[in-house]
Amino acid sequence: MIDTLIQYFSFPFVRYAFIVGVLISLCSSLLGVTLVLKRFSFIGDGLSHVAFGALCIASVLNTFLTNKINKQIDTMYIVLPATIICAILLLRTSRNRKIQGDAAIAMVSVASLALGYLLMNVFSTSTNLTGDVCTTLFGSTSILTLTKAKVWLCTILSIIVITAFIIFYNKIFCVTFDESFATAVGTHANAYNLVLAIIIAVIIVLAMNLVGSLLISALVIFPALSAMRIFKSFRSVTICSACVSVICSISGLLVSILTGTPVGSTIVAVDLCAFLLFTIAGFVIK
Repeated sequence: MIDTLIQYFSFPFVRYAFIVGVLISLCSSLLGVTLVLKRFSFIGDGLSHVAFGALCIASVLNTFLTNKINKQIDTMYIVLPATIICAILLLRTSRNRKIQGDAAIAMVSVASLALGYLLMNVFSTSTNLTGDVCTTLFGSTSILTLTKAKVWLCTILSIIVITAFIIFYNKIFCVTFDESFATAVGTHANAYNLVLAIIIAVIIVLAMNLVGSLLISALVIFPALSAMRIFKSFRSVTICSACVSVICSISGLLVSILTGTPVGSTIVAVDLCAFLLFTIAGFVIK
């Protein structure tokens, strides 16, 4: 087994997969605690479907550009801005009494998923449309086809996310637990909610390469819920969530490489096992 792993790690794409996997897991776990406590867990699922729709649009545009000028653009330049804009709109809509937040997320989620798949069917020139959709939704092989440029982009964005979380940690803490009190003492809660929405959108786009658009919510929620089974303070839960997320991602990647199972599904399965173990440990401790 060790010889097999050494052989696999001699390939650059495997090393890229582990670097991106660790960074994405760390970022998603940091914001996952806040999302769970603010009961915004479902927004990750909604934005992941938006990212899928934007990716389909980018793919169709690249097909058109290839036929016309024989050039393509990086899909990240379309998917990331579109997801950020939708995150901001969903945040604003959640405060609108005419359209409840959960209804808006469900509406955008279903519409993006349906339109994305429709575009891929109408305009796609791929001979394996089902495989392309499966890879996008479940992250079957995308994490193992990363280029060096995408790894650098992921690294830079991850550093920005982690730095922003550390700098605004106290403000995020206040907004997470008591937004009204935070506003009363002079904290611009709306501004920090906007920052959270942008960071969440960035994490969603990055995580698509790791687990696919349908499984992103698990990467965000499971580590936070696992940590909450044992720890109670915000800082302890955040640190434990980060450790659990990174360990589960590395374990999932190793299992996937050794057994040939889909990367995204394997990582989520490992996260589920960790949650069950933490739940049992929580009952034992009590």
